[in-house]
Amino acid sequence: MTETISAPPRDLPAAVEFQEASDGIECYRLAPNDLRILLLPQEGAPVATSMVTYHVGSRNERTGHTGATHMLEHLMFKGTERYHKREGTSIFETLQRVGAKVNASTWLDRTNYFEMLPTEHLPLALDIEADRMRGALLDPQDVEDERTVILNERDRKQNDPVSRLFDEVWGAAFVAHPYHHPTIGWKSDIEDITAEGLREYYDTFYWPNNATLSIVGQFDRAAALSQVADHFGPIDAAAHDIPQVTTDEPEQSGQRRVRVRQDGQLGAVLMGFKSPPALNAESDVLDVLARILASGKGSRLYRRCTDQGLTSDVFGINFRLRDPGLFSVFAYLAPDQDHETVEGAIEDTIEDIKTNGVTEEELDRARSQLRAQIAFDRDGPMRVASQLNEALAAGDWTLYTQYLDRLDDITVDDVQRVAREYLTSETSTVGWYVPSEE
Repeated sequence: MTETISAPPRDLPAAVEFQEASDGIECYRLAPNDLRILLLPQEGAPVATSMVTYHVGSRNERTGHTGATHMLEHLMFKGTERYHKREGTSIFETLQRVGAKVNASTWLDRTNYFEMLPTEHLPLALDIEADRMRGALLDPQDVEDERTVILNERDRKQNDPVSRLFDEVWGAAFVAHPYHHPTIGWKSDIEDITAEGLREYYDTFYWPNNATLSIVGQFDRAAALSQVADHFGPIDAAAHDIPQVTTDEPEQSGQRRVRVRQDGQLGAVLMGFKSPPALNAESDVLDVLARILASGKGSRLYRRCTDQGLTSDVFGINFRLRDPGLFSVFAYLAPDQDHETVEGAIEDTIEDIKTNGVTEEELDRARSQLRAQIAFDRDGPMRVASQLNEALAAGDWTLYTQYLDRLDDITVDDVQRVAREYLTSETSTVGWYVPSEE
Protein backbone atom coordinates (compact mmCIF):
# COMPACT_ATOMS: atom_id res chain seq x y z
CA MET A 1 0.00 0.00 0.00
CA THR A 2 1.15 3.54 -0.71
CA GLU A 3 2.32 5.25 2.46
CA THR A 4 0.68 8.50 3.56
CA ILE A 5 3.37 11.04 4.43
CA SER A 6 2.08 14.13 6.18
CA ALA A 7 4.94 16.33 5.01
CA PRO A 8 7.58 16.01 2.31
CA PRO A 9 11.18 15.35 3.31
CA ARG A 10 13.02 18.45 4.44
CA ASP A 11 15.56 20.41 2.45
CA LEU A 12 14.14 19.63 -0.98
CA PRO A 13 15.61 21.69 -3.81
CA ALA A 14 13.20 24.37 -4.98
CA ALA A 15 12.67 22.61 -8.32
CA VAL A 16 11.80 19.23 -6.74
CA GLU A 17 8.29 18.26 -5.59
CA PHE A 18 7.54 15.24 -3.40
CA GLN A 19 4.63 13.15 -4.74
CA GLU A 20 4.24 9.85 -2.85
CA ALA A 21 6.07 6.96 -1.21
CA SER A 22 5.55 3.21 -1.10
CA ASP A 23 7.51 0.60 0.82
CA GLY A 24 10.60 2.77 1.16
CA ILE A 25 10.58 4.11 -2.40
CA GLU A 26 10.03 7.86 -2.72
CA CYS A 27 8.62 9.47 -5.84
CA TYR A 28 9.44 13.06 -6.76
CA ARG A 29 8.79 15.36 -9.72
CA LEU A 30 11.20 17.84 -11.23
CA ALA A 31 8.84 20.77 -11.64
CA PRO A 32 10.49 22.59 -14.59
CA ASN A 33 10.21 19.64 -16.97
CA ASP A 34 8.09 16.93 -15.27
CA LEU A 35 10.91 14.39 -14.96
CA ARG A 36 9.84 11.71 -12.47
CA ILE A 37 12.42 10.65 -9.87
CA LEU A 38 12.34 7.46 -7.79
CA LEU A 39 14.69 7.13 -4.83
CA LEU A 40 15.36 4.02 -2.77
CA PRO A 41 18.10 4.65 -0.20
CA GLN A 42 19.66 1.42 1.08
CA GLU A 43 22.23 0.52 3.71
CA GLY A 44 25.33 -1.32 2.64
CA ALA A 45 28.36 -0.75 0.46
CA PRO A 46 28.84 2.80 -0.89
CA VAL A 47 27.44 1.86 -4.30
CA ALA A 48 24.48 3.29 -6.21
CA THR A 49 22.63 2.50 -9.41
CA SER A 50 21.31 5.25 -11.65
CA MET A 51 18.77 4.25 -14.30
CA VAL A 52 16.88 6.37 -16.81
CA THR A 53 13.78 4.63 -18.14
CA TYR A 54 12.33 6.19 -21.29
CA HIS A 55 8.67 5.34 -21.78
CA VAL A 56 9.22 4.32 -25.37
CA GLY A 57 9.86 0.92 -26.91
CA SER A 58 9.20 -0.98 -30.09
CA ARG A 59 5.48 -0.62 -29.26
CA ASN A 60 5.81 3.06 -30.24
CA GLU A 61 7.37 2.48 -33.64
CA ARG A 62 5.50 2.93 -36.88
CA THR A 63 5.76 0.78 -39.98
CA GLY A 64 8.91 1.63 -41.88
CA HIS A 65 10.73 2.71 -38.72
CA THR A 66 10.73 -0.54 -36.74
CA GLY A 67 13.93 -1.06 -34.78
CA ALA A 68 14.36 2.69 -34.21
CA THR A 69 14.32 2.36 -30.41
CA HIS A 70 16.95 -0.36 -30.46
CA MET A 71 19.15 1.51 -32.92
CA LEU A 72 18.95 4.61 -30.73
CA GLU A 73 20.02 2.46 -27.79
CA HIS A 74 23.27 1.84 -29.67
CA LEU A 75 23.65 5.43 -30.85
CA MET A 76 23.07 6.97 -27.41
CA PHE A 77 26.43 5.47 -26.43
CA LYS A 78 28.18 7.03 -29.41
CA GLY A 79 28.27 10.29 -27.58
CA THR A 80 27.48 13.96 -27.31
CA GLU A 81 29.60 17.05 -27.89
CA ARG A 82 30.97 16.70 -24.34
CA TYR A 83 31.27 12.92 -24.12
CA HIS A 84 32.83 11.55 -27.29
CA LYS A 85 35.68 9.23 -28.23
CA ARG A 86 37.34 11.91 -30.36
CA GLU A 87 37.75 13.93 -27.17
CA GLY A 88 38.96 10.91 -25.21
CA THR A 89 35.75 11.05 -23.17
CA SER A 90 33.57 8.34 -24.65
CA ILE A 91 30.65 7.38 -22.42
CA PHE A 92 31.84 3.82 -21.87
CA GLU A 93 35.45 4.82 -21.18
CA THR A 94 34.50 7.70 -18.89
CA LEU A 95 32.25 5.54 -16.76
CA GLN A 96 34.44 2.45 -16.74
CA ARG A 97 37.38 4.62 -15.67
CA VAL A 98 35.63 5.10 -12.31
CA GLY A 99 34.68 1.43 -12.00
CA ALA A 100 31.12 1.64 -13.29
CA LYS A 101 29.11 -1.17 -14.79
CA VAL A 102 27.12 0.38 -17.62
CA ASN A 103 24.65 -0.84 -20.21
CA ALA A 104 21.19 -0.36 -21.72
CA SER A 105 18.31 -2.50 -22.96
CA THR A 106 15.32 -2.15 -25.28
CA TRP A 107 11.99 -3.93 -24.95
CA LEU A 108 8.45 -3.62 -26.20
CA ASP A 109 7.30 -0.93 -23.75
CA ARG A 110 10.48 0.84 -22.60
CA THR A 111 14.18 1.56 -23.03
CA ASN A 112 16.57 1.94 -20.11
CA TYR A 113 20.11 3.23 -19.62
CA PHE A 114 21.88 2.40 -16.38
CA GLU A 115 25.08 2.63 -14.39
CA MET A 116 26.14 0.97 -11.15
CA LEU A 117 29.12 2.74 -9.62
CA PRO A 118 30.68 3.99 -6.39
CA THR A 119 28.33 6.55 -4.85
CA GLU A 120 30.98 9.27 -5.00
CA HIS A 121 30.73 9.13 -8.79
CA LEU A 122 26.93 9.32 -8.97
CA PRO A 123 27.10 12.98 -10.16
CA LEU A 124 29.12 11.80 -13.19
CA ALA A 125 26.43 9.26 -14.16
CA LEU A 126 23.73 11.92 -13.79
CA ASP A 127 25.72 14.37 -15.89
CA ILE A 128 26.13 11.85 -18.71
CA GLU A 129 22.47 10.80 -18.69
CA ALA A 130 21.28 14.41 -18.67
CA ASP A 131 23.69 15.29 -21.47
CA ARG A 132 22.56 12.54 -23.80
CA MET A 133 18.86 12.96 -23.00
CA ARG A 134 18.78 15.84 -25.46
CA GLY A 135 22.38 16.05 -26.70
CA ALA A 136 22.96 12.77 -28.56
CA LEU A 137 24.86 13.49 -31.78
CA LEU A 138 23.28 10.76 -33.97
CA ASP A 139 26.08 11.20 -36.47
CA PRO A 140 25.31 9.72 -39.94
CA GLN A 141 28.58 7.75 -39.95
CA ASP A 142 27.73 6.28 -36.55
CA VAL A 143 24.34 5.28 -37.96
CA GLU A 144 26.03 3.41 -40.80
CA ASP A 145 28.46 1.69 -38.43
CA GLU A 146 25.72 0.59 -36.06
CA ARG A 147 23.47 -0.49 -38.93
CA THR A 148 26.02 -3.19 -39.77
CA VAL A 149 26.30 -4.23 -36.12
CA ILE A 150 22.53 -4.48 -35.70
CA LEU A 151 22.01 -6.39 -38.94
CA ASN A 152 24.58 -8.93 -37.71
CA GLU A 153 22.78 -9.09 -34.38
CA ARG A 154 19.50 -9.70 -36.16
CA ASP A 155 21.05 -12.47 -38.28
CA ARG A 156 22.25 -14.22 -35.13
CA LYS A 157 18.73 -14.06 -33.71
CA GLN A 158 17.28 -15.44 -36.92
CA ASN A 159 19.77 -18.30 -36.83
CA ASP A 160 18.47 -19.26 -33.38
CA PRO A 161 15.35 -21.31 -34.11
CA VAL A 162 13.77 -20.66 -30.70
CA SER A 163 14.21 -16.90 -31.00
CA ARG A 164 12.77 -17.06 -34.48
CA LEU A 165 9.84 -19.19 -33.29
CA PHE A 166 8.94 -16.59 -30.65
CA ASP A 167 9.09 -13.82 -33.29
CA GLU A 168 6.87 -15.81 -35.65
CA VAL A 169 4.28 -16.57 -32.97
CA TRP A 170 4.10 -12.96 -31.81
CA GLY A 171 3.92 -11.79 -35.42
CA ALA A 172 0.94 -14.08 -36.03
CA ALA A 173 -0.79 -13.39 -32.70
CA PHE A 174 -0.83 -9.59 -33.20
CA VAL A 175 -2.04 -8.33 -36.56
CA ALA A 176 -2.88 -4.69 -35.69
CA HIS A 177 -1.06 -3.83 -32.49
CA PRO A 178 2.67 -2.99 -32.80
CA TYR A 179 3.60 -5.91 -30.55
CA HIS A 180 3.54 -7.60 -33.95
CA HIS A 181 6.99 -6.13 -34.70
CA PRO A 182 10.19 -7.69 -33.33
CA THR A 183 12.03 -5.34 -30.98
CA ILE A 184 15.14 -5.41 -33.15
CA GLY A 185 13.06 -4.36 -36.18
CA TRP A 186 12.40 -5.79 -39.61
CA LYS A 187 15.47 -6.22 -41.79
CA SER A 188 14.38 -3.79 -44.52
CA ASP A 189 13.65 -1.08 -41.93
CA ILE A 190 17.09 -1.51 -40.34
CA GLU A 191 18.66 -1.28 -43.79
CA ASP A 192 16.73 1.82 -44.83
CA ILE A 193 16.30 4.01 -41.74
CA THR A 194 18.26 7.26 -41.94
CA ALA A 195 19.96 9.52 -39.45
CA GLU A 196 17.20 12.05 -40.14
CA GLY A 197 14.52 9.48 -39.39
CA LEU A 198 16.23 8.53 -36.13
CA ARG A 199 16.57 12.21 -35.20
CA GLU A 200 12.83 12.65 -35.72
CA TYR A 201 12.10 9.67 -33.47
CA TYR A 202 14.55 10.90 -30.82
CA ASP A 203 13.04 14.39 -30.90
CA THR A 204 9.58 12.89 -30.49
CA PHE A 205 10.13 10.67 -27.44
CA TYR A 206 13.40 11.41 -25.63
CA TRP A 207 12.39 14.14 -23.22
CA PRO A 208 12.37 14.46 -19.42
CA ASN A 209 8.55 14.39 -19.31
CA ASN A 210 8.67 10.96 -21.00
CA ALA A 211 11.26 9.50 -18.63
CA THR A 212 11.78 8.30 -15.07
CA LEU A 213 15.10 8.49 -13.24
CA SER A 214 15.61 5.83 -10.55
CA ILE A 215 18.43 5.94 -8.00
CA VAL A 216 18.93 2.92 -5.75
CA GLY A 217 21.67 2.19 -3.22
CA GLN A 218 23.64 4.05 -0.60
CA PHE A 219 23.40 7.79 -1.16
CA ASP A 220 22.37 10.97 0.59
CA ARG A 221 18.81 11.91 -0.37
CA ALA A 222 19.26 15.68 -0.24
CA ALA A 223 22.54 15.58 -2.14
CA ALA A 224 21.13 13.25 -4.83
CA LEU A 225 18.03 15.40 -5.39
CA SER A 226 20.17 18.52 -5.59
CA GLN A 227 22.40 16.84 -8.18
CA VAL A 228 19.37 15.71 -10.20
CA ALA A 229 17.99 19.25 -10.17
CA ASP A 230 21.35 20.66 -11.25
CA HIS A 231 21.86 18.25 -14.13
CA PHE A 232 18.33 17.68 -15.43
CA GLY A 233 16.62 20.91 -14.37
CA PRO A 234 17.90 23.02 -17.30
CA ILE A 235 16.40 20.59 -19.85
CA ASP A 236 13.08 21.73 -21.30
CA ALA A 237 10.06 19.48 -21.41
CA ALA A 238 8.84 18.53 -24.87
CA ALA A 239 6.94 21.33 -26.56
CA HIS A 240 4.58 18.74 -28.04
CA ASP A 241 2.36 16.02 -26.64
CA ILE A 242 4.09 12.64 -26.48
CA PRO A 243 2.28 10.40 -29.02
CA GLN A 244 0.39 7.52 -27.43
CA VAL A 245 -0.39 4.08 -28.83
CA THR A 246 -4.12 3.93 -29.46
CA THR A 247 -4.42 0.75 -31.54
CA ASP A 248 -6.34 -2.08 -29.88
CA GLU A 249 -5.73 -5.59 -31.11
CA PRO A 250 -9.02 -6.92 -32.59
CA GLU A 251 -10.52 -9.96 -30.95
CA GLN A 252 -9.07 -13.18 -32.32
CA SER A 253 -11.75 -15.38 -33.84
CA GLY A 254 -9.83 -18.59 -34.34
CA GLN A 255 -6.60 -20.42 -33.66
CA ARG A 256 -3.55 -19.33 -35.66
CA ARG A 257 -0.62 -21.59 -36.47
CA VAL A 258 2.94 -21.03 -37.69
CA ARG A 259 5.83 -23.34 -38.45
CA VAL A 260 9.56 -22.62 -38.45
CA ARG A 261 11.79 -25.05 -40.31
CA GLN A 262 15.56 -24.65 -40.17
CA ASP A 263 18.71 -26.46 -39.05
CA GLY A 264 18.74 -27.77 -35.50
CA GLN A 265 18.43 -30.80 -33.29
CA LEU A 266 15.37 -30.82 -31.03
CA GLY A 267 11.95 -29.63 -32.13
CA ALA A 268 9.84 -27.29 -30.04
CA VAL A 269 6.23 -26.27 -29.46
CA LEU A 270 5.19 -22.76 -28.41
CA MET A 271 1.59 -21.98 -27.47
CA GLY A 272 0.58 -18.37 -26.90
CA PHE A 273 -2.71 -17.17 -25.38
CA LYS A 274 -3.91 -13.56 -25.29
CA SER A 275 -3.47 -12.14 -21.78
CA PRO A 276 -4.56 -8.94 -19.99
CA PRO A 277 -2.37 -5.85 -19.40
CA ALA A 278 0.26 -6.08 -16.68
CA LEU A 279 -1.62 -3.88 -14.23
CA ASN A 280 -4.74 -6.05 -14.37
CA ALA A 281 -5.08 -8.20 -11.25
CA GLU A 282 -5.72 -11.25 -13.44
CA SER A 283 -2.14 -10.94 -14.68
CA ASP A 284 -1.04 -11.79 -11.13
CA VAL A 285 -3.13 -14.94 -11.34
CA LEU A 286 -1.54 -15.86 -14.66
CA ASP A 287 1.91 -15.55 -13.04
CA VAL A 288 0.79 -18.18 -10.54
CA LEU A 289 -0.75 -20.34 -13.25
CA ALA A 290 2.51 -20.29 -15.24
CA ARG A 291 4.30 -21.69 -12.18
CA ILE A 292 1.70 -24.37 -11.55
CA LEU A 293 1.79 -25.43 -15.17
CA ALA A 294 5.49 -25.43 -15.89
CA SER A 295 7.97 -24.52 -13.17
CA GLY A 296 9.99 -27.20 -11.48
CA LYS A 297 9.58 -30.92 -11.01
CA GLY A 298 6.32 -30.53 -9.13
CA SER A 299 4.61 -28.68 -11.98
CA ARG A 300 1.81 -30.22 -14.03
CA LEU A 301 3.66 -30.23 -17.35
CA TYR A 302 6.92 -31.55 -15.90
CA ARG A 303 5.03 -34.56 -14.52
CA ARG A 304 2.88 -34.97 -17.62
CA CYS A 305 5.53 -34.39 -20.29
CA THR A 306 9.13 -34.40 -19.05
CA ASP A 307 8.72 -37.27 -16.58
CA GLN A 308 6.98 -39.27 -19.31
CA GLY A 309 9.76 -38.70 -21.84
CA LEU A 310 7.77 -36.40 -24.13
CA THR A 311 9.82 -33.25 -23.53
CA SER A 312 13.36 -32.42 -22.46
CA ASP A 313 12.24 -29.12 -20.95
CA VAL A 314 9.04 -27.14 -20.57
CA PHE A 315 8.29 -23.74 -19.06
CA GLY A 316 5.55 -21.14 -18.87
CA ILE A 317 5.91 -17.37 -19.23
CA ASN A 318 3.32 -14.71 -18.55
CA PHE A 319 4.55 -11.70 -20.53
CA ARG A 320 3.34 -8.75 -18.46
CA LEU A 321 3.09 -5.77 -20.80
CA ARG A 322 1.49 -2.34 -20.87
CA ASP A 323 -1.12 -3.57 -23.35
CA PRO A 324 -2.61 -7.08 -23.62
CA GLY A 325 0.20 -9.56 -24.30
CA LEU A 326 0.71 -13.33 -24.45
CA PHE A 327 0.70 -16.07 -21.86
CA SER A 328 3.05 -18.67 -23.31
CA VAL A 329 3.91 -22.32 -22.81
CA PHE A 330 7.11 -23.54 -24.44
CA ALA A 331 8.39 -27.11 -24.71
CA TYR A 332 11.49 -28.70 -26.19
CA LEU A 333 10.63 -32.09 -27.63
CA ALA A 334 12.53 -35.10 -26.34
CA PRO A 335 14.36 -37.08 -29.06
CA ASP A 336 12.06 -39.16 -31.25
CA GLN A 337 8.93 -37.40 -30.03
CA ASP A 338 6.51 -35.64 -32.35
CA HIS A 339 4.95 -32.19 -32.12
CA GLU A 340 1.36 -33.34 -32.25
CA THR A 341 1.77 -35.60 -29.22
CA VAL A 342 3.45 -32.90 -27.14
CA GLU A 343 0.94 -30.24 -28.13
CA GLY A 344 -1.88 -32.63 -27.22
CA ALA A 345 -0.34 -33.32 -23.81
CA ILE A 346 -0.09 -29.59 -23.10
CA GLU A 347 -3.71 -29.06 -24.16
CA ASP A 348 -4.90 -31.97 -21.98
CA THR A 349 -3.05 -30.56 -18.97
CA ILE A 350 -4.58 -27.13 -19.46
CA GLU A 351 -8.05 -28.63 -19.90
CA ASP A 352 -7.66 -30.58 -16.65
CA ILE A 353 -6.98 -27.34 -14.77
CA LYS A 354 -9.96 -25.67 -16.43
CA THR A 355 -12.21 -28.61 -15.52
CA ASN A 356 -10.91 -29.69 -12.11
CA GLY A 357 -8.97 -26.67 -10.86
CA VAL A 358 -5.76 -26.67 -8.83
CA THR A 359 -4.96 -27.56 -5.23
CA GLU A 360 -4.09 -25.30 -2.31
CA GLU A 361 -0.71 -27.05 -2.20
CA GLU A 362 -0.02 -26.11 -5.83
CA LEU A 363 -1.07 -22.52 -5.19
CA ASP A 364 1.15 -22.26 -2.10
CA ARG A 365 4.13 -23.74 -3.96
CA ALA A 366 3.67 -21.33 -6.87
CA ARG A 367 3.46 -18.34 -4.51
CA SER A 368 6.58 -19.52 -2.68
CA GLN A 369 8.44 -19.84 -5.97
CA LEU A 370 7.41 -16.34 -7.00
CA ARG A 371 8.42 -14.88 -3.65
CA ALA A 372 11.81 -16.58 -3.84
CA GLN A 373 12.33 -15.36 -7.41
CA ILE A 374 11.44 -11.82 -6.36
CA ALA A 375 13.91 -12.01 -3.48
CA PHE A 376 16.65 -13.06 -5.90
CA ASP A 377 15.64 -10.38 -8.41
CA ARG A 378 15.81 -7.67 -5.74
CA ASP A 379 19.23 -8.58 -4.37
CA GLY A 380 21.34 -5.45 -4.80
CA PRO A 381 20.83 -1.95 -6.24
CA MET A 382 21.17 -2.99 -9.88
CA ARG A 383 18.60 -5.76 -9.61
CA VAL A 384 16.19 -3.53 -7.72
CA ALA A 385 16.48 -0.82 -10.37
CA SER A 386 15.91 -3.42 -13.08
CA GLN A 387 12.70 -4.64 -11.44
CA LEU A 388 11.50 -1.08 -10.88
CA ASN A 389 12.13 -0.53 -14.57
CA GLU A 390 9.72 -3.32 -15.52
CA ALA A 391 7.01 -1.90 -13.26
CA LEU A 392 7.52 1.49 -14.93
CA ALA A 393 7.20 -0.17 -18.33
CA ALA A 394 3.91 -1.73 -17.21
CA GLY A 395 2.59 1.73 -16.36
CA ASP A 396 2.80 2.05 -12.56
CA TRP A 397 5.96 1.86 -10.45
CA THR A 398 3.97 0.84 -7.36
CA LEU A 399 3.40 -2.57 -8.96
CA TYR A 400 6.93 -3.24 -7.66
CA THR A 401 5.97 -2.52 -4.06
CA GLN A 402 2.45 -4.01 -4.08
CA TYR A 403 3.07 -7.24 -5.98
CA LEU A 404 3.75 -9.52 -3.01
CA ASP A 405 0.58 -8.36 -1.26
CA ARG A 406 -1.39 -8.93 -4.45
CA LEU A 407 -0.19 -12.55 -4.56
CA ASP A 408 -1.71 -13.17 -1.13
CA ASP A 409 -5.18 -12.35 -2.47
CA ILE A 410 -5.18 -15.12 -5.11
CA THR A 411 -7.36 -18.19 -4.54
CA VAL A 412 -7.58 -21.59 -6.22
CA ASP A 413 -10.92 -20.48 -7.69
CA ASP A 414 -9.18 -17.48 -9.26
CA VAL A 415 -6.65 -19.76 -10.95
CA GLN A 416 -9.34 -22.00 -12.44
CA ARG A 417 -11.46 -19.04 -13.54
CA VAL A 418 -8.55 -17.26 -15.24
CA ALA A 419 -7.45 -20.49 -16.95
CA ARG A 420 -10.96 -20.87 -18.36
CA GLU A 421 -11.09 -17.26 -19.49
CA TYR A 422 -7.72 -16.89 -21.17
CA LEU A 423 -6.33 -20.31 -22.07
CA THR A 424 -8.77 -21.05 -24.88
CA SER A 425 -7.91 -22.69 -28.16
CA GLU A 426 -9.87 -20.10 -30.16
CA THR A 427 -7.62 -17.27 -29.01
CA SER A 428 -4.34 -19.19 -29.14
CA THR A 429 -1.43 -19.00 -31.55
CA VAL A 430 0.58 -22.20 -31.88
CA GLY A 431 4.07 -22.44 -33.32
CA TRP A 432 6.15 -25.49 -34.14
CA TYR A 433 9.89 -25.49 -34.66
CA VAL A 434 10.68 -28.40 -36.94
CA PRO A 435 14.38 -29.15 -37.44
CA SER A 436 15.08 -29.41 -41.15
CA GLU A 437 16.74 -32.79 -40.59
CA GLU A 438 13.24 -34.16 -40.06
